[in-house]
Amino acid sequence: MSRAAGRLCAAVLMVLAIVVPASAAQPPEGSHRDPGNGAERNEVAATDPPPRAMAAAAGENRADRHQGYPRKTQLRVFPEDPSDKAIKLGLAPYHSIAPKLNELQARSDRVSVEVIGQSTLGRDLYLVTLTAPERAAETRQQDRWRSLIEDDPKAAERDRRLAREYKAPVWINANIHGDEWEGTDGTLRVIERLATSTDRDDRRLLERGRIYFTVTNNPDGRVAGTRANAAGFDLNRDQTISAQPESRAMRDLVIAKQPLVMLDEHGYTGTTLIEPGTPPHGQNYEYDLYLKHAYANALGMEKAIGELGHPESARADIPFRDFAPGEWDDWPPIFTPMYSIYHGAVGHTVEVPLRVNRGEYENLPVEELRRRSGVNADVSEATILAGIAYTGAHRDELIADQIEQFRRGWAGEPQQPIPDGFVPGFGPEDRYSTEFPRAYVIPAGPAQRSAVAAARLVDQLVANDVRVGRADRDFRLAGRNYPAGSYLVDLHQPKRGLANVILEDGKDISAKVPQMYDISGWSHRLLWGASVDVVKSEAPRVRTTPVTVAAPTGGVDAPPGRDLALAQVDGKDVLAVNTLLGQGQPVHRQPDGSVVVPAAARAAALAVAEQLGVRFTAAPAGPRGPLLRKPVLAAAVAADELAALREMGFEVRPVSTAVLNDGFDLSRTDALFVSSGLSYKDLNTTAKQSVDALFARGGVVTRGSTGAAFNAAAGLLPVRAVAGRSDANGVVSVTGGAGPVGSGSPAHSFVYSPLWFTDLGDGVTAEQSYARQGPLVAGHWLPGDDGAGQAQAAGSASVVSGVAAAGARTVLFGTEPLFRNHPKGLYAQVGKAVFWVSAGQRS
Repeated sequence: MSRAAGRLCAAVLMVLAIVVPASAAQPPEGSHRDPGNGAERNEVAATDPPPRAMAAAAGENRADRHQGYPRKTQLRVFPEDPSDKAIKLGLAPYHSIAPKLNELQARSDRVSVEVIGQSTLGRDLYLVTLTAPERAAETRQQDRWRSLIEDDPKAAERDRRLAREYKAPVWINANIHGDEWEGTDGTLRVIERLATSTDRDDRRLLERGRIYFTVTNNPDGRVAGTRANAAGFDLNRDQTISAQPESRAMRDLVIAKQPLVMLDEHGYTGTTLIEPGTPPHGQNYEYDLYLKHAYANALGMEKAIGELGHPESARADIPFRDFAPGEWDDWPPIFTPMYSIYHGAVGHTVEVPLRVNRGEYENLPVEELRRRSGVNADVSEATILAGIAYTGAHRDELIADQIEQFRRGWAGEPQQPIPDGFVPGFGPEDRYSTEFPRAYVIPAGPAQRSAVAAARLVDQLVANDVRVGRADRDFRLAGRNYPAGSYLVDLHQPKRGLANVILEDGKDISAKVPQMYDISGWSHRLLWGASVDVVKSEAPRVRTTPVTVAAPTGGVDAPPGRDLALAQVDGKDVLAVNTLLGQGQPVHRQPDGSVVVPAAARAAALAVAEQLGVRFTAAPAGPRGPLLRKPVLAAAVAADELAALREMGFEVRPVSTAVLNDGFDLSRTDALFVSSGLSYKDLNTTAKQSVDALFARGGVVTRGSTGAAFNAAAGLLPVRAVAGRSDANGVVSVTGGAGPVGSGSPAHSFVYSPLWFTDLGDGVTAEQSYARQGPLVAGHWLPGDDGAGQAQAAGSASVVSGVAAAGARTVLFGTEPLFRNHPKGLYAQVGKAVFWVSAGQRS
């Protein structure tokens, strides 16, 4: 019997035991991941980490957090938008949501609505709270209990009043992918039902719980009918980065509300899909505490949709039970439900069945689209009600298990072994665990590669509710000396799994599963540009001050009258250079990629240092390199790369094959960046002449297979680009060269569909190469159909540079230095490449 079949048979018996009240099973009225798109590039925009607290933009109508419930907020009403893509489907357009919620607040004392942020285009993000009325004192008590569960789980475990009276929190997130609409409509139905119900069980549910709804997580995508937000960003790949305002709002919400159960409503998979997922399972979870609830809750949701009577919802796919390993895994923390697990929630992705977006949206009759949307909304409503009912029925155990998760973290206990058959079908293929280190140290002083990168990493950890301390004095730990001001992440803390999943190297799981749904390596420790030490077992013994924001890092370390040097080791260093160039300050590029600013520009340098956190040192004596000018880029890039280039201060003008063929003027650009959407061979004669003219006076940076094809077709650098398997990805070990790009680069990089370069011709320099012994540190990289894999890439060039016969300085990346706004420690590589190739950079 197959694994999936065995699990399905075993589950038939278990489902009979699931307690789902009739009120949840019978609705009152009639993705995470998207199949076929798991390997798609995430297109992101970049911002600095936000404050930890849920902060709304100025002028928003926000309730005082000390206020009780209900909290009445008169929502601003947006103008009607007849182009809203939801209208064609018979679903709620965004502009109808605020009036509906205003009306429900007026009708019911169980409904509270708050605005917890704005989307990229400024639309409000709504948080609806359903609960029985509370006096302010009762709300404060609930807040104290929630904090006690995390801060002192032993005391929470002993608190009998907490056990009786703590309101079990549930979070329903909808419409994170804008063209997966029906979760919003399902939530609105559930809100109205529970707000107005006279059913005794419903009233009792709200007396013993709070249900939080983010009605639409991606209103810009909802209106436009796009999966991504308005910045081109897949929000369900962003949780540990939180580059987008929508993601930051969700991150801060899960921290503030600490749900026991979380549902993320998506579509469309043909058959309703309900997690838990397949192996590989995140090795930092307390998986025993998660899986027993996730599996039982999924069975209850399956039962609920089966009772709807729709043929399309007769059963569900539960990946853990029904799919092969790697087909729908819960390994990376980038997905919202998986991220929520680290905050103590039982997280589920729910995919409603019937596709109504993309080709179907354009080609199916409206009547059929609306029929499908109606079925999908029914399924969404049913899964929400069943998930809420499961929380109510298993409240005591869910609270106890959240307390236990945080207790294990504080105690530093090993993860619990899970026996075969723990739930039906659990076996050896499901065992993923880690040995938590005792601590991480982010050193201050000379041992720190980049103080600005270290500060960014600390702020990111704190924003994710990881506890970081700053050493009050010098100390010694694990045989190393650290100065006062170094940062300490002691893994004896409640959310140790989240801290570790952010900071650990990860694992090469290529041999574990035949495929992966999305990325399988991501380490902030290795990719964010900061020096971070691992302390395996020794307990820290130094007094620390809790960090709410990292200490300032900027300054000028040179006496007046001396020229100033700035190493280009971080994206902020690149931004500092572009800022000075934008002010008209003289900046000289040195052969190693660093820059020198003359003593006369000291005041400008000091202002930039204080603003950006970069640090200028005294420049050594000797000749100065050529003067820079601020580059203007024509860029055929994905949205994540566009955002990262702009984050570094470059002036970027997006182009493509079509844009250049339409006559785009390249004469005012200094360099071309090619990674997506530009084919040299498909340019018309005039466009080719324009590009060739740029070659004669400027330069080219390329990335990936599109960039390599452009290089070959344009006859730039004489190299052979070899492609690895398209879904191979992860953190790799690399060795740097002494060229203008590779010099001073980190020892690790990131790949997704990796390339390597062989047969390097005359004048081509290997700026960086894959390590000779097993380059993959963490991730999934199997050989392709042609047999090419890690073994063939080992020792080969990953980044090359040279001057083409046409005169263009050219850099080719086989790695992914700007991927999803994540590998921030690699940004400076790209910045140095752009400075080197751009017009005006030549010695």
